[in-house]
Parts: sequence; structure tokens; C-alpha cells
Amino acid sequence: MPSLKYQKGEMVMGRWPGSNLYYEVKVLGYSTRSQLYTVIYKDGTELELKEQDIRNAAGFQLRSRSRSRSRSPSRRRSRSRSPARTMRRSSSRTAAAVAAAAITESAPSSRKETKLKDKIEVTLSPLQQTKAAENNSNNKHEAKEENNTASKVTESESKAEPEPEKLQSRYNLRQRKDDSKQVEAKPEQLDKKDTKLTAAPVSLSSPLDFGGKIGAFFWLLFLPAWVLFVILQVNLADPSLVNFPPPLPPLETFWDAQAFGFVILWVLFQALLYILPVGKLSDGMPLRSGERLKYRTNGFFAIVVSSLSVAAAMFQGVDLTYIHSRFLQLAVASFVVSVLLSVYLYARSRCTSPEQLALGGNSGNVVYDFFKGHELNPRIRNFDLKFFCEMRPGLIGWCLINFAMALAEMKQQGLDVPSYSMILVNLFQLLYVVDGLWNEEAILSTMDFIHDGFGFMLAFGDLVWVPFTYTLQAYYLVSHPNPLSTPALAAIVILKLVGFYIFRKSNSEKNSFRRNPSDPKLSHLKTIPTATGKSLLVSGWWGVVRHPNYLGDLIMALAWSLPCGFSHLLPWYYMIYFIILLVHRDSRDMSECRRKYGSAWDEYCRTVRYRIIPRVY
Repeated sequence: MPSLKYQKGEMVMGRWPGSNLYYEVKVLGYSTRSQLYTVIYKDGTELELKEQDIRNAAGFQLRSRSRSRSRSPSRRRSRSRSPARTMRRSSSRTAAAVAAAAITESAPSSRKETKLKDKIEVTLSPLQQTKAAENNSNNKHEAKEENNTASKVTESESKAEPEPEKLQSRYNLRQRKDDSKQVEAKPEQLDKKDTKLTAAPVSLSSPLDFGGKIGAFFWLLFLPAWVLFVILQVNLADPSLVNFPPPLPPLETFWDAQAFGFVILWVLFQALLYILPVGKLSDGMPLRSGERLKYRTNGFFAIVVSSLSVAAAMFQGVDLTYIHSRFLQLAVASFVVSVLLSVYLYARSRCTSPEQLALGGNSGNVVYDFFKGHELNPRIRNFDLKFFCEMRPGLIGWCLINFAMALAEMKQQGLDVPSYSMILVNLFQLLYVVDGLWNEEAILSTMDFIHDGFGFMLAFGDLVWVPFTYTLQAYYLVSHPNPLSTPALAAIVILKLVGFYIFRKSNSEKNSFRRNPSDPKLSHLKTIPTATGKSLLVSGWWGVVRHPNYLGDLIMALAWSLPCGFSHLLPWYYMIYFIILLVHRDSRDMSECRRKYGSAWDEYCRTVRYRIIPRVY
């Protein structure tokens, strides 16, 4: 295999797609299959570039200095100029023309250079924006570039010619909002100052979430305490919040070896189903190295086999109401398993190569990285730990616990069949889980898999938070029955179906577009192109609100809580928590997309105004 021209970790100049602008980048790797280099820009944007789009940084430095020193005074442009010749350019060509005054690939003739200099008086400051034209076609929007964190150079002389007024209003070379100063580029300054490209190290991390380092420490303590609180509170005869705090049981009641063994057995059983050669192998999203991991998507098979196994156990006389009577002990055992798993994940991540680390969990702070997840896709051979925990033991365990609660209600209330409220909660949440496992491949394009590492946050969420707090409605109904009338029953069912329809259709549309934007079935959708080469959907479900799947999720959460009535606030915990979660996720998504897509994201936000609820939020 021939040696690579650019080595991993080398600082080079990479051409920004769709322009003649070059930025300082760091080489992360090379894919022999696609023959593309993976590079990262100073703002954290990662792209794949061809070899001809990468240049040696040293060559730019030499040309920069020699040009500055040999510049003839007679070739300097006078400060005064005719107002009629003043131009306002805001496209990427203007930026290229400005940079071309200092650095060019070849020396132009004196006459051409003089002509160029007469046309590059540009102020890099915000311009007044006028109302953009309506988006009526797929390609009406042009890709826009906005990146003020890297040095800009041009590959060849750029032509500076006037453009239509509409482009002047829609595109501008403005500073980002968080820049402290606005910079004005004058020709005199370009003559006097050398363009120096320093090989500053690129940080392979992203801004801290969840309150940063202090916030991570807080959540490590708060999340387990909250799960303990809701379990103890719902056990009270009157679970009203006026009875806060619930009394603590003796310490010896928190631990039960049999419950711990049951949790370990359940996890191992799900792991066995996961590794069976059943189901398709799905490709994950491209990693920074260009590689696509393979995932065994047989979750639906796993829940069917699990259901048959539970039925066989009941036939053999196993009493599933044990889950209700040992709910606290099972939660504590699952918490211990999640902590042990998190410690293992962080310990192994210390020996992992930088390409396999998660940008969101690479802060250098032990507590934060332990909480957020240091490694992006930890694997034991082909066994993907994050994918397994996300979709199997907790999610299928959620359904098992709900079923056990229905049996416990029948036993405790003396019923021959579960109540309508319990049946609705079981069926609604079972449909949600089965749909997720049937469309298991779709989760590979979510933020959890693309951005977040696998640490305590996801391990605790998958193994403790989901099975022991999402089952709160069923747990509540065991001791606090809530009869439903036929009209109320019908209204709740209709509400659930509406939410599920929105949730499934919008997620399917997003997943199909991400995997194959050229699919003829999606040709009717309108998009906004971005400088990264990707496009943003602005029609279909994603033209109504920015997160239609969140809207469907919220409607379904409302349908899950309504069967519990309005006597207590506790069964509405999931609805309240989910609103907070989705608003926070929307905030994280906004920050990440604005950093990634720049001004194209701003135009998307102007086109799709509402975030989750149309005309409300």
C-alpha cells in the first residue's frame, strides 16, 4: 500500500466544499475504500475531502510572506476611490477576492491585479437584511458559508463582479454572535500584515452540556435519588406531594441478592438473543474515520422470544407479582449494574484511540466524561454495548414490568381481568416499544448514537430510568384504581393513535431522507442545501415544525397519563419530565446545528418558525 501524502494528526489547509476558500484543518484519518481524508475544522466541523482539495500549510505561508515583501509601492491602491465604484459583496466569492489580495496560487499580471484590487474594498461587518424570497423549489436556496474561526486563502484569482441585489440581501460575511469584536479588512492592512498560518492544535471536543462539570456531578447524585423518591412516594397510601418526603425503609431492605441475580439473568438472556444470527445487519451512520459499523437489528425477534419465555415461566408456576413486591430491590440492583458498567466503560475508554472518542464526552474532566460517556461506540468484538443497552434489557424489561403490574392489580384488587386504565397503559406502552424494536434501524441516526458517548448518563438511563420510572403509571394503578367511562376510553384511544401516527410518519420520513436523500419517493420534499454537503428538510412533516416527532411523543405521553386520572400529580410525572427533556433536547439540537450548518440553519429557522407545537412553541 503506498504511503499517504498527508498523515494522521497533520495540520493542513482544506478547501471548503463549493468554494475556493481554504481553512486550517487537522487530518483525522484516511478511508481506503472511499479514498477520502477525514478532517476537522477549528469549529469542530468534520468533513471528508479528496486529496486534491488538501494543500500543505507551509506552501501557503511561503507565498504569503514573499508576496507581502515584494509588493511595489506603486501597486498599492490609493485610499480614495470613487463612490460609484464601491461594492457590497456578500457571497463566498467576495471573501475569496479579499483573501486573494494577500495570498494567491499564481502571480497575476499587473493589469489584472490592479483591476482586482480596485474591486475588493469590502467591510466584513453585518449588513442590513431584507426579506428573503419564499422557498418554492428544491434548489432555490443556495448554500451559504459562515466560518470565522479559520484562516481564509484562495486557490486562484477570484473574479469580482457585481451580483443581483437579492443575493446581497440574503448573504453576508458577518461575525458570529459570540464574537467580541467586528473585524474590518482594509487593503492597506492586507498589504502590511503577513498571513501567518499557525499549526494550533484542534480540540476534539464540543461545548459542555448539562451544566458542565459541576452539573455532571449534580446529575450523578440527583438521578438515583429521584428514582428512589418516586418509587417510595408511589407506595404511600396517599402519594400526594404534601406527604413529601416519604419515610425511608430500613437499609437492609434496599438490597436483595435474589433480585440482583434476577437482573443479571435478564441482562444475560437479552445478550444471548442479541448475538444470535437472526435478523439483518444494518449499517450505522458514517464515523469520523469514514467507517460504518454493523449492527444486528433483531430487537423484534428478541421481544417475541422474551414474551414466549415469560409465558412458559408462568405456565411452570412462576409468580410475576414478585416484580411488584420487590420493585425497590430490583431498581437498586439495576442501579448497581449500571454503575459497574459505567466504571468499565470509562476505564476501557482511557486506552481507546482518539478517533473512537465522543466529541461530547472528551472534556478532559474525569467526572464529566464519566457521566457523558468518553467512548462513542464501545464494543467487545462485534457486541455493541451502547446499541444493546439502548434497545434490549431496559426497553423490553419495561413491558415485562408493566405486565407484572397488571397481574399485581388483579391480585390486590380481586379482579378477574385488569382494569380498563391498566389495559390502556399496558397496550399504549407496548405499542411504543414494539414499534421502536420493529423500526430498530432508525435509532442509528439519532443524537444518542451520532453524538453522545456511552457513559453513566445512557447506562443509567437505559437500565434504571426507563424500566423503573416509565412504568410509574402502571405501578400507581395497582394501588390507586381509576375507573374510565366509555367516552373517556374512546377519547384517550383516539388521542394515542393521533400521536403515534405523527411520531411514526415523521420519524420514518427523517430516517429515509438521512439514509438516501436521492430516493425518488422523497423528490417532492423541499430542502435547503448547506456547506457541509447535506440538506435540511423544509417541507413534509419537517416543514410544519422543527421536531414533529417530539410533538407526537408529547401527545402519546398525554395519553399514557390520562388513564390515571387527576387525583395525584405523581402519575403525571412522565408528561412533565418529557416536556423538560424535549425542550432541553431541542436546545442542544439548535446549538449543534447552528455550529454545524452556520447561516443555512438560520435560514431554516426563518422558514420553519415553530419548534415543537405549531403556533405555540
